[in-house]
Amino acid sequence: MIKVFAGIDESDITADVISASAWASMNLDAPLTLLHTIEKRESKSKSDLSGAIGFSSREHLLSELTELDEKRSKLASESGKILLQAAKKQAEQTTSYPIETLQRHGDIVDSFLELESTIRLVVIGRGGKSSNANNHTIGSHLETAARRLHSPILVTTPSFSSPSNFMIAYDGREAADNAIKKIVKSPLLKGLKCHLVMVASRANEDTRHKIDSAKNLLTSEGFEVEATLLNGDIYPTLMEYKKENNIELLVMGAYAHSKVRQFFVGSNTNKMIAESEIPLLILR
Repeated sequence: MIKVFAGIDESDITADVISASAWASMNLDAPLTLLHTIEKRESKSKSDLSGAIGFSSREHLLSELTELDEKRSKLASESGKILLQAAKKQAEQTTSYPIETLQRHGDIVDSFLELESTIRLVVIGRGGKSSNANNHTIGSHLETAARRLHSPILVTTPSFSSPSNFMIAYDGREAADNAIKKIVKSPLLKGLKCHLVMVASRANEDTRHKIDSAKNLLTSEGFEVEATLLNGDIYPTLMEYKKENNIELLVMGAYAHSKVRQFFVGSNTNKMIAESEIPLLILR
């Protein structure tokens, strides 16, 4: 069965991930799975022991470190189960669809990849529990997830609330048109006002034709659409439009070989996510 998957950890953003995933579950008419992963932590002490002390002492310490790692793993597992149960209770207050919990060992993105045949939408938070540290957390995996996953990804921000509108960052290419086709075929954004925004260095008959065609496709499927063609640099132009029009959700495709794609799913991904005050839906 195809489901909404939410990646959760002990960070503050998890409550918003749960809210966003429950909202998506209701709109998509799909069950929800709450996923928590326990990532392996390598102990530097083990590798540093070689040659530092005598053989017998080294073996004794290695044994103690192994026992300590086992205890840490058990505690992490128990803590994760408590987290999942609390998350399930929160989600049940919003969605009436089935909710299951899942705990796995390993990398969060690898887990999503292994489960991808059952995924309709991935929901993750803008920052994990230690996104400013060197730990591997959900937040620090955002760019990797956007690059490797083929499933749509909803990146939520603090204080999530059900959006009333969304903005599509449109570049007129085939991949962008495919993203719009996915939007109209999905119930996720039905009923929300659509702002279709295209930023071009030069407006001409071709760009106007492309944005008009995209608008017509959306309106034919019942969307209320405001289409806008702008000049300027992509990032500041889109962000200014977002601010002026009180946009609540940003939607875009992972466009290959375009300036839009390079900005959102490339070297500047983390910057955009860090600065964005609204959730982001990335379509593949």
